[in-house]
Amino acid sequence: MNTFKKMLIYLCVAAICLLCLIPFVILIILSLNTPQRVFYEGNMFLPDFYFQNFAEGWVKSNIGTAMINSMIITALAITIIIIFCSMAAYTIARFKYKFNTLIFAIMISCMMIPGIINTVPLYTLMIDLHAINTLWGMALVCATLALPQSTFIFHGFIKSLPRELEESAIIDGCSWFKSFWKIVFPLLKPASASIIILNGFGIWNNYAQAVFFLQDSKKHNVPQALSVYFQQFAGAKWNLMAATAVIAIVPVIAAFLLFQKNLIRGLTEGALKG
Repeated sequence: MNTFKKMLIYLCVAAICLLCLIPFVILIILSLNTPQRVFYEGNMFLPDFYFQNFAEGWVKSNIGTAMINSMIITALAITIIIIFCSMAAYTIARFKYKFNTLIFAIMISCMMIPGIINTVPLYTLMIDLHAINTLWGMALVCATLALPQSTFIFHGFIKSLPRELEESAIIDGCSWFKSFWKIVFPLLKPASASIIILNGFGIWNNYAQAVFFLQDSKKHNVPQALSVYFQQFAGAKWNLMAATAVIAIVPVIAAFLLFQKNLIRGLTEGALKG
C-alpha cells in the first residue's frame, strides 16, 4: 500500500471520528451556556462556562435517583448474565451431547427475535411474579433478553481454550464444576469485558421495556427520567436538558474506558482459535 492510500485512509478515519464527535461537542457547548444564550448567536464554539446548569439539572431532573436505579439494574443483570451464560456456554462447548446442541441452536435462533415482540406475554408473566415496578424484575428482563448473545460469545471463547487445562485438574481430583470455576472462569475476563460493554450499555439505556415494567416514578431508570424531564421543557431550556444529558452519559463513558481494552479480544478470540 503506497503512502497516498495510507494518507487517504487516515483522512477518512479522522473524518468519521470528527462526525461522531460533533453531537457530543454540541451537547457540551449547550450544557455550558447561560439560560439567556441562543446557540447560533455569537461564537457558537465558545460556551459561557455556566456550570450552574449541572447543579440545577441534577436537582430538577431527579437524575441521581434514576442513575442509582440504573446502576442496580445493570449490575444485577450483568451478574446474572456472566454467571449463567458462562456456565451454559461451558457445558455446551465441552459436552457434545445432542440435547446441548439443540438447546444452543434454540438460543441462537432467539437472537433473531426482537425483544419488543415478547413484551405482552412478558408483562403478564411479570404481573404473576409481582415484579412490576421492581428493580430486580427489570434486571431479570434485561438479563433474559441478553442470554442468547452472551452465551454465544462465551461459547466461542471457551472453545478457543485448550481442553487439557480442565483434564489435568480432573486427573488431580477436581470435579468438572470446580475445574470450571477455578481454571476456566478466571480466563474468561476478555469475553466478560465484551459482554459488559455490549449488554451493559443496552441495559443502562433500556427504554422500550422500562416504560412498561417501571411505571412508578421512583423506579425510573436514566432514559425514563430524561424523557420525563425533557417533556417538561419541550425544548424551551436547552442548557438544562443538555447538562442533564451530559451527567447521564458520564458513567457510560467511564465504563467503556475501563473495559475497552478487552472488547475486541473477547469478541474475536474464538473466531481466531476456534
